[in-house]
Amino acid sequence: MSTSLSASFTDAIGTVHVRSDVSPRIVSLVPSITELLCDLGLAAHIVGRTGFCIHPRQTVQHIAKIGGTKDVNIEKIRQLAPTHLIVNIDENEKPTVDALAEFVPHIVVTHPLQPRDNLALYQLLGAIFNAEAQARQLCDKFEAAYAALPRTATVSRKLVYCIWQDPWMTVGRDTYISAMLALIGWQTWLPDHASQRYPVFRWDEEMAQQIDGVLLSTEPYRFTEMHVDALEKQLGKPVQLVDGEMLSWYGSRAIAGLAYLKELAHQ
Repeated sequence: MSTSLSASFTDAIGTVHVRSDVSPRIVSLVPSITELLCDLGLAAHIVGRTGFCIHPRQTVQHIAKIGGTKDVNIEKIRQLAPTHLIVNIDENEKPTVDALAEFVPHIVVTHPLQPRDNLALYQLLGAIFNAEAQARQLCDKFEAAYAALPRTATVSRKLVYCIWQDPWMTVGRDTYISAMLALIGWQTWLPDHASQRYPVFRWDEEMAQQIDGVLLSTEPYRFTEMHVDALEKQLGKPVQLVDGEMLSWYGSRAIAGLAYLKELAHQ
């Protein structure tokens, strides 16, 4: 299977980028993008990353940390003299990005909302950083993993996908996570009249009657089997611990994420 790779240079906010004609110096403020850059063969060009950029471990441990995804050390980034900064609409705060744009020449904004948005993401970074061949390979791997998913949902389920505790938080239907789960027929439950993309909710009897079960993600909150046991006793509903990286990380991790979805569908 081969995916056509066009020279796509337009990012998530419509900014048209040019092909890098010098050796780029990249700072990534997005953990999944840092991993993608490495898988595109660009690790040597990454000069800065967040403390949450943990994959691939052996590679990123040699790259300078510049804070978190939101508490960014602007002066440290200035000293690294990057040519490109890669950010995400959900992960990073606009005032921070605006401050960095004052001295970083190229800001690449990402915002995948659907699993297949990964194809455009591979193409974008491959085109900007002269890694078209590697991007094409990732596109082909993604398409193969996507084609291997069950064509029809094995079980239609309405589930609460939990990303945080104290307060309890879930994911909206317009999020990447919900779109991933929808590929196997799993619908995410939302509180009535929820307007945020990541709304706060409370457990109650009415809500418990509306759902088939609960998914506790291993990130960003580190839910464990202890939480699973406690919640199952409280709700009387099935509760399952799921790998948050597999379901929420776009980029090259999404290829393994699709295989993980296939496993979930057949459980």
